[in-house]
Amino acid sequence: MGLTYESIGSIWKRTFPNCMEPEMPNSVAISRTAGRPREFEVETALDAAITVFTERGYHGTSITDLKAAMGLTAGSIYKAFKDKKAIFLAAFDRYKQVRAALLAEKLAQATTGREQVQAILHFYAEAACGETGRRGCLAIGAAVELALFDADVAERVARGHAVTLTQIEGFLAHGQADGSVARGIDIPTTALAIFAFLQGIRIAGKSGQQPGRTLAAADALLTLLD
Repeated sequence: MGLTYESIGSIWKRTFPNCMEPEMPNSVAISRTAGRPREFEVETALDAAITVFTERGYHGTSITDLKAAMGLTAGSIYKAFKDKKAIFLAAFDRYKQVRAALLAEKLAQATTGREQVQAILHFYAEAACGETGRRGCLAIGAAVELALFDADVAERVARGHAVTLTQIEGFLAHGQADGSVARGIDIPTTALAIFAFLQGIRIAGKSGQQPGRTLAAADALLTLLD
């Protein structure tokens, strides 16, 4: 089963209820083991698991919680997943894939390097608002709760951080080439400062933030590019 426009759209509406839903590229897909039948839609079940893990954390989530949220029996869950950790890792991977697809759609509207930086800043700032902001970010929660003690989670967190940092560095290099970013800035240092804001604004969102404030804070970071 592919990661469809409808499934991504439902997550977008929950994540950014005040924002226009994007059109998703047809190439976005999630793998599924061939020849292994499912009694339920894996992606729909994982979407529910993402919400539970994000709200309660890994250790605060029980199989009973997952059964209720996913609408499955224990037997159905264990046919598809080895244990709670396997569900979490699958939910984490899906969360990152969906977020990456949504970010790619937002970035497609940017032309200059500066606009790309602003797009990723706004993407995270929008997610830090309202109920979604208070719910938090599954990836950041995993980094705080599990990365120090679980090698599988640590590897995923480190890979995600590296991808984001490399992406930001690419935007800055693009900006220097097109003239929208000052040539005098140090790209790795500036990229790390922007990355730190992206992570921090999601944590700030846990206490409840208004869109105007988070977007203004995001735009303030653009002065680093001058």
